[in-house]
Amino acid sequence: MTRSVLVPPERVGRWFENFASRHGRVTYATRAGRLVATAQDGAVAEVALPFGRALPDGAGPAELEQMLGEPFRWGVLLVRKGGFAVASGTTARLAYSKVGQRHVQGRTKAGGQSQQRFARRRDNQARQAYEAAAGHAHRILVTEFGGVNALVCGGDHPAVDAVLSDPRLSRVGDVRTEPWLPVQDPRRAVLDQAVIDARSAQIAITDPSPGGQE
Repeated sequence: MTRSVLVPPERVGRWFENFASRHGRVTYATRAGRLVATAQDGAVAEVALPFGRALPDGAGPAELEQMLGEPFRWGVLLVRKGGFAVASGTTARLAYSKVGQRHVQGRTKAGGQSQQRFARRRDNQARQAYEAAAGHAHRILVTEFGGVNALVCGGDHPAVDAVLSDPRLSRVGDVRTEPWLPVQDPRRAVLDQAVIDARSAQIAITDPSPGGQE
């Protein structure tokens, strides 16, 4: 069975220590830019750097920690209908951020022309909300910060796509990377956690097989 966890950069060293204490001696290799840790009992942990970066061949935990601490210009964009949150920073330092809400009506059970008028009004409200979010994203990610090397997104896929379709954000959209953050209403606390998750190492852990060495 394989499971995934997000580990903040400052906790990665301790995570490897705990992995070795639970599973025994660990050997390391790199594969497709990821660090693969194989333990004595057969457990395997595959570690990916955040923001789509790749480890060089022959790297180990020390190189992983070094790259996690290197300056890197990142952005985070969360959008759902009626709400958005955007942030930019360098490594652990948050430089700029903005959280905003705009009213977008919910669905209606009315039929006929009333339903059509309601749908048009709702679509217009959503379009205006996305335009406002795009303006703030351009300011936070481009104008004030000067551009990002990678962008992590979350919320609602069509909503994020609508915001990034703004021509001013074309270069920002080109550097979108994993993970996708399945957040709900993007308020301040949600944005703060999203920044932590975006900066975290992505670790896929495969437990030892039942017949493996204990």
